[in-house]
Amino acid sequence: MAHRVDGRKLGRKTGPRLALYRNLVVSVLRYEQIRTTEARAKEVRGQVERFITLAKEGTLASRRRIIAELPDEPLVIDKLINEIAARYGDRSSGYTRLTKIGPRAGDRAPIVQLELV
Repeated sequence: MAHRVDGRKLGRKTGPRLALYRNLVVSVLRYEQIRTTEARAKEVRGQVERFITLAKEGTLASRRRIIAELPDEPLVIDKLINEIAARYGDRSSGYTRLTKIGPRAGDRAPIVQLELV
């Protein structure tokens, strides 16, 4: 039985899938918007929001948790903690927006733009 099993596999094994998620999260935080498929964006949206909420806490423990999950991205981590978290100081959630763009030319996959509000 597959009770309480959630998330998409996206046709990948665990390691490459987690690397894809991490790279998409870093791209969203670096460029503040990305264009990707709808399934990928829906998976990454929750992770981006969780990182922003952690950054808003501002504690040493939260900073270390962010660094543990994004170890090779010091510029993105600084931007997240200093700029992005400060921008959403009064907002409790809903830091991202999905905007449908249309189907991709090659395979008709639905493309969306994931951006920070």
